[in-house]
Amino acid sequence: MASFRRTLSPAYADRQYLNGSFSVSSPSHKLPSANAKYSSPLPALAAAFRRLVGGVFTRRHGRKGQWRRVAFRCFLCFFVGFLLGMSPFGHVAEDVRTHENSFEMKPPLPRASNAQQLLRKDRVLRNRVEEGFVIDPVSLSAEWVRQSERFDFAPRKPLIVVTPTYGRAFQAYFLNRLGQVLRLVPPPVVWIVVEMNAASMETAEVLRKTGVMYRHLVCNRNSTDVKDRGVHQRNTALEHIERHRLDGIVYFADDDNVYSLELFDALRDISRFGTWPVAMLAPSKNKAILEGPVCNASQVIGWHTNEKSKRLRRFHVDMSGFAFNSTILWDPKRWRHPSSNPIRQLDTVKEGFQETTFIEQLVEDESQMEGSPSGCSKILNWHVHLDVHNIVYPKGWVLQKNLDAIIPVK
Repeated sequence: MASFRRTLSPAYADRQYLNGSFSVSSPSHKLPSANAKYSSPLPALAAAFRRLVGGVFTRRHGRKGQWRRVAFRCFLCFFVGFLLGMSPFGHVAEDVRTHENSFEMKPPLPRASNAQQLLRKDRVLRNRVEEGFVIDPVSLSAEWVRQSERFDFAPRKPLIVVTPTYGRAFQAYFLNRLGQVLRLVPPPVVWIVVEMNAASMETAEVLRKTGVMYRHLVCNRNSTDVKDRGVHQRNTALEHIERHRLDGIVYFADDDNVYSLELFDALRDISRFGTWPVAMLAPSKNKAILEGPVCNASQVIGWHTNEKSKRLRRFHVDMSGFAFNSTILWDPKRWRHPSSNPIRQLDTVKEGFQETTFIEQLVEDESQMEGSPSGCSKILNWHVHLDVHNIVYPKGWVLQKNLDAIIPVK
């Protein structure tokens, strides 16, 4: 008859059974060796942990308890991973120690007064500007830039354009044309327009529409005693410049002349006195008369003239063919001007000599003049006589009857 031998269950591995002359016992009951007192307790703890895990994973469960076993294993793995993730490492502690050692406590500086702080900040900013550092006002960050790229801005000289005008048939056309030219000139530009006796509303309206900065002046001289209207109007503008100490280049631009933009660009290069040739179109002649300087580069060495009656003049220049620095009028010591009398145009001289008598008050000779442009080889403005006689000046420049016949629409 066959015999059956039951194997030992893992749950009862620690029991002892007598089998002849020897016994089977669990390894866990073995006595420690003589050197156990010198060994670490970690192996014993590891063995206990293995028995616990083995008992959990090898315990038999029914089908109804399988989900509990899976849930317990997942929870155990998550807990072990969480402990490993929270445990510190050696290099982290080293980094913390190095950062802790990098902190340094500095004693507080003595508090200075507000004035001393402002002086110190101003001195630092000046040193940075001299070295080429620029502080951005928005981001407050210092950056290195080239000196030529950052500090190459040169302010333009202001232009003071003086224009005498009076009521006539082409006045609106002349003022609008000159105003549109000045509108294209880069600022700063001040347009001084002078009228006789009273400032008309029509002229003021034209000046407002041009968009140019202007000053509308009035010459209060009695018109019956005026020999040359334009001379007194220009003197009114000169008095205004001298009284208010306007700093710029003064240019007499009559409203009936034609000007190029290049002329106004060249005016800003004038230091004391500049001159250039002017082409005059005479209505009684079929040719143009050139009047102005003959230049070698910017040095004036002669004069152009075609008028025999004007050859006695010292300087052969048209009224719109020169410009000068306004500081000569109110700061004569700067230019070593010998006379203390105010510089004005003279109405007692013969017609055609107002220009030369006025220039003689500004300069002594051609050595103090500057030819513009270099070589004086370009015509930058034209003196055109387009006056119309025997035409009634319309009030407000509005024509009530602009057509002789009116044809109604059928």
